[in-house]
Amino acid sequence: MKDLRIYIADDDLDDRDFFMEALKSVPVKTEVFQFDNGVDLMDKLFSDITLPHIIFLDLYMPIMDGFECLMDIRNFKKFNNIYIIAYSSIYRDREVNQLKQDGANQFLKKSSSFKELKELLLKSLKSVPIKNREVLPKEEFIVFT
Repeated sequence: MKDLRIYIADDDLDDRDFFMEALKSVPVKTEVFQFDNGVDLMDKLFSDITLPHIIFLDLYMPIMDGFECLMDIRNFKKFNNIYIIAYSSIYRDREVNQLKQDGANQFLKKSSSFKELKELLLKSLKSVPIKNREVLPKEEFIVFT
């Protein structure tokens, strides 16, 4: 069985390391690629033959933030089957509603608790509609806080 291919874009190295540690403790086989900004993420998407199943997208990054990345990704048909999980330590209804309208599949609130982050990641990954390691289209928007 192939691993779930995941991209994570977050400019904060400490947050990315914490996220990666929690992700490794979740019982899901993954292959993860990390990016510290949205421009590098977009470059990889356009240059990669094998696209990710899931992108975890930090909302607040310099150069190109998560909102801009989301809009760019959803503007290209070849990226339609990528499941996008936006995340941030800040939860604002207005922004979460905007993410839903712009085509994100989930919002995940960052946690400073390792146990809580691990539980949220497991719930988040279990809710991704995957069959034969391919992401299926899903209209529902899910918020994990």
